[in-house]
Amino acid sequence: MTDVNAHLHTPYSFSAFRNVAQALDMAAAEGVKVVGINDFYSTDGYSDWKEGCGRRGLYPLFGIEFISLNAEDQAAGLRVNDPNNPGRTYISGKGLACPVVLAGEEARQLAAVKAESNAQVERMCAKLNAHLAAVGEDFTLDFAKIEAELTRGSIRERHLATALRLAVERETGISAAQHYERIFGQPAKADVNDAAVIENEIRSRLLKAGGAAFVPEDPKAFLPMTTVQRIIEAAGGIPTYPFLADDAKGNFTDFEGDLQKAADTLRKRGFRSVEFITTRNTTAVLESYAGYLEDEGFIVSFGSEHNTPAMEPIKLRTRDAAGLSDKLKAINYRGACAIAAHQAGLDSVAAGDELIQKSIGL
Repeated sequence: MTDVNAHLHTPYSFSAFRNVAQALDMAAAEGVKVVGINDFYSTDGYSDWKEGCGRRGLYPLFGIEFISLNAEDQAAGLRVNDPNNPGRTYISGKGLACPVVLAGEEARQLAAVKAESNAQVERMCAKLNAHLAAVGEDFTLDFAKIEAELTRGSIRERHLATALRLAVERETGISAAQHYERIFGQPAKADVNDAAVIENEIRSRLLKAGGAAFVPEDPKAFLPMTTVQRIIEAAGGIPTYPFLADDAKGNFTDFEGDLQKAADTLRKRGFRSVEFITTRNTTAVLESYAGYLEDEGFIVSFGSEHNTPAMEPIKLRTRDAAGLSDKLKAINYRGACAIAAHQAGLDSVAAGDELIQKSIGL
């Protein structure tokens, strides 16, 4: 069965990868033949992705990700796929057109929400610099330099964490551990020499709610769910609902706990595609949820995200297994075929399968 990873972030938003080439080299080395780019608020990486896949014999899928708001769910206090914020809903688009076709009002809306997201991080950078001065550090972070050197246009709070780690590493006089103790107000819990874990601690201690540099997101950063769906469709894509499913304690959000009700609601809201980030879930739950939703007529796809500093395999696995079961691989591949067919203007999973197999030389 052809291996697929249909949801990968790149440096065009934030990613564990240095560049697109590294992501695709890893995919090729691990035998993952179908790969989907899926950056926040950005289609800027599509040409790099398409060209890189072509040179490596991989089949490219083109996606995007948004954070939307459903006012009805928010008013009801319903947690959807953000476990901490009722009504806030992550939405992906799958199978967008490449070259990009978005124009007019939808293009303006996408540009505006991306700009607001960047502006929110700039405000966080200012607060972080004020905190650094208050605790006696003699360095600051240059937002323009971060944008130029660490990003490809979309700036996430994780970029601030990376920039702060790099700044601490450049400092002399006292140890990194002493810098972090000063900045956090207590010793770091993480190994200060482990880039991924110390960046996560920076983010959780300073940039999240309660942290010295936290800035609440402006409502302008969240488009209504229906607007996001319209943007995705205007870009040629399929609006896709990302399921969280079971967390590490076996809990589900209010929206997802009753799977039949969730499926019915998603259909009513115009969704016919869903996805899972497989390392979040146990094999048993993922087989149950993904199998049920496929039987209900949804396109089902899986991915890994790679939108943290931690580098993990591209070949998919579940929370409790080193890989996907045969059942899950088959579901994922059928979903990829449906997305590939949509991208190419074809009308069946079988046509998508033929297209993929021909493109990867099988």
